[in-house]
Amino acid sequence: MKKLGMLFTAVSLSAMLLAGCGDSAKEETAESEAAGTQQESSAAETEEEKVYADEAYMDYLNVDDYVELGEYLGVEVSLPAPYVSDEMVESYIQRAVANNPVRTEVTNRAVKDGDVTDISYVGTLDGVAFAGGTADNYELTIGSGRFIDGFEDGVIGMKVGETKDLNLTFPDPYENNPDMSGAEVVFTVTLNKIYEEKEAQLNDEFVEGLGITDVTTVGEYRQYIYDGLMMTMEQEYALEEENAVLNAVHDNAVFKEVPEAMVERYYDRLVSNMSYQASMYGMDLETFMLYGYNMEVEAYEADMKDSAKQAVEQILMLQAIAEKEGMTVSDEEMEEELAARATQYGYETADAYKEVLGNEVKGYREYVMSEKMTAFLVEKANITQTEPETEAASETEDADSTETGTEDVDSTESTSDAEAESETETETKTASAKKSASGSKAASEAETEESATAEEE
Repeated sequence: MKKLGMLFTAVSLSAMLLAGCGDSAKEETAESEAAGTQQESSAAETEEEKVYADEAYMDYLNVDDYVELGEYLGVEVSLPAPYVSDEMVESYIQRAVANNPVRTEVTNRAVKDGDVTDISYVGTLDGVAFAGGTADNYELTIGSGRFIDGFEDGVIGMKVGETKDLNLTFPDPYENNPDMSGAEVVFTVTLNKIYEEKEAQLNDEFVEGLGITDVTTVGEYRQYIYDGLMMTMEQEYALEEENAVLNAVHDNAVFKEVPEAMVERYYDRLVSNMSYQASMYGMDLETFMLYGYNMEVEAYEADMKDSAKQAVEQILMLQAIAEKEGMTVSDEEMEEELAARATQYGYETADAYKEVLGNEVKGYREYVMSEKMTAFLVEKANITQTEPETEAASETEDADSTETGTEDVDSTESTSDAEAESETETETKTASAKKSASGSKAASEAETEESATAEEE
């Protein structure tokens, strides 16, 4: 598989079909809402939806012109069984403890190195507040090095309620905001609160503080984490199972030249989806692909085009199997699926969701068909579960724990029941995406760096 080939498992292919294609502003809005962002794009109001040739959609194609099927029933597949080791559970718990320190408010002394402070500040240049230099109730750990030289040192020694002017100079050059390079500024800082933090201890009190329903003891917490990790592993196994079956069927087929219009359509939506992922980390696509996949523009564009071609081959193959087996997607199934997705994504009606999908609603049947045929092929396949690769699994989990850092575990401190149940799944699923952002310190602190140009990158 190519570096991006993993995007074209059955489920990720379905996600592409649901989200829509690249240049359609309406579909980009659908994608963001499907991801739960509920963000509006100004571009969506001005860009026109891209229109593709009829050959970009399955309804206008004769699949026999593009694929000759081989054996597709009863393909042999062997996969390691899903597995969660004691080490994986302990590693997760250790991170949860490390990233949920005990915090105590301090009122009887001044700020010292290592304290967590709640501050408000206003930055001025020649007496005028500058953009991004103001924040209220901002939490700053003294000694973190997140702000420009002199800022954190200036907060040391302040007492709660005190206001102080810090005369500072921005670095030159200053990459976060080149216009501020070398600028002499004044930050007026007010100290609101001081906190001390110390490492938490794994005990029943710590577990109760996590607020997980029906989990109040260390033993219950271990079982809870095990169950969550196993659920994630089983979900990943199901995806690997589908992918392995589809790959086996694909290898048995012979493909002719696929329709370029359909490849273009899939390529555009892949670019759109990857661009959206990049935006979640405050990056453009070029930066995201460089950090996440170590690929320059020419390389990732070529790889995306190749991956789009693979996706088209897969969808043509599934359609050919459906026709040979006499299986169809009825209008009723289509409407049921659209209604279900509309509800899932927060639309009032299926028609509202269709409007956002725009022209891509023509390709929606491809998604429903791919789901139906993938399930059919998996059911007919001969799948053997082998002994889990326990050592490799532990090493993978250790690697994931390094990549995910604190962002996944912090939410356990005050999580809802639903959030708690999905916590372990989120950690595993987002590890690779967070790795892509790890090349830039700004990525994990994007919000605060945008709001405060005093911060160092």
